[in-house]
Amino acid sequence: MVLRKHHNKLRKTVYKEMLRGINRLKIPKNRFNITKSPMEITYKKYGTTIYFSGSDGIDDTKGIIDEDKPIKLVILDELTEFFDDGEGEDELTNIEATFVRGNSSGFQMIYLYNPPKNPNAPINQWCKKMEKRSDCIHIHTDYRDVPVGWLGRDLIDTAEEMMQADLKMYRWVWLGESTGIDDAVYYMFSQSHIREPEEGQRFSIIGIGGDYGQQNATTFQAAGLDMANRRLKGLAEYYHSGRESGHQKSPSEYAEDFVDFAVGLGEKYGEGNVRFYLFLDPSAQGLQEEIKRACRGANVPVVIRNAENDVKLGISRVQKLLTFHLMDVSAGQNRAIDEFQTYEYDKDSIEKGKEEPIKIGDHCMDAVRYLVMGMWTKVKHWLPVSERED
Repeated sequence: MVLRKHHNKLRKTVYKEMLRGINRLKIPKNRFNITKSPMEITYKKYGTTIYFSGSDGIDDTKGIIDEDKPIKLVILDELTEFFDDGEGEDELTNIEATFVRGNSSGFQMIYLYNPPKNPNAPINQWCKKMEKRSDCIHIHTDYRDVPVGWLGRDLIDTAEEMMQADLKMYRWVWLGESTGIDDAVYYMFSQSHIREPEEGQRFSIIGIGGDYGQQNATTFQAAGLDMANRRLKGLAEYYHSGRESGHQKSPSEYAEDFVDFAVGLGEKYGEGNVRFYLFLDPSAQGLQEEIKRACRGANVPVVIRNAENDVKLGISRVQKLLTFHLMDVSAGQNRAIDEFQTYEYDKDSIEKGKEEPIKIGDHCMDAVRYLVMGMWTKVKHWLPVSERED
């Protein structure tokens, strides 16, 4: 039995991996009955079968148990999902109790996961408890333990690139070490990331991330898509805080400011029929409508999307672009530069194993994250192959 937390990830991951394993072992596929619906792989000679299932609920797996043909091996892949999206240790204990039933000997469970960076993460604490069990063996492997032919040269090159770019990130991503969480979210940000566009440089696509606040700050962070140099080039920022300035602006005023901001970008950096993409704070629906109306009136070509607000994933993607120097900011993005240097995780959340950024002085960081999430499909191809999340 091969389990993942979610059914919709089975076919493209563990099911394919088992078929790939058959090829690597050089066993002719005609010795198996291989079906997609249901997903099963049966060895014809003995009738032994590999089943695949998600664990959205405990009832998903109960119906598979056959008293006459008990499950002898259970493999749980991407175990962190059971902690992030499920009941964690309680769910794993339930799964073990379900499948061990009816076995008199030879039953095994294999748990597979990439350790989170935070040593205090619940799955790392669970692993320490499992190590104390007399029937448990903990084996730590990394990409160096696997035949190069299985991985491909591109993957090895990716690992070596990251080792040169950011040793600490390499130790976590590629060696599986829980290196700990830096207080600074973007610890890799440095003076080398502050670079102006080349003189006279033009862009056909300009992305803008927008974070909206009523009393708090509203900011737009703009970057050009530099296909030739494979960079997301920071261009400019707009920032207004009603609390700091003592003057609160209405959505219609912010919309007028956005039009002026976009027109200025177009005049200075636009190429031909430049197109703007605005990825706006999803809570700012009123502002979104005002910007649409104002842009139509001013004939500004903008595509507006609700920003993807997955904080953890967004931070990870920004970190990747910074690590591989695929994203710059302009010296004129003063507020963003300040926040890159001060944006921190809450220390209490780190100790509890679930790191969360401090929600103070983070408006530019939210806007940058929205921008990167929105432009991801266009910029991820600049990353080493294994960092693209394909």
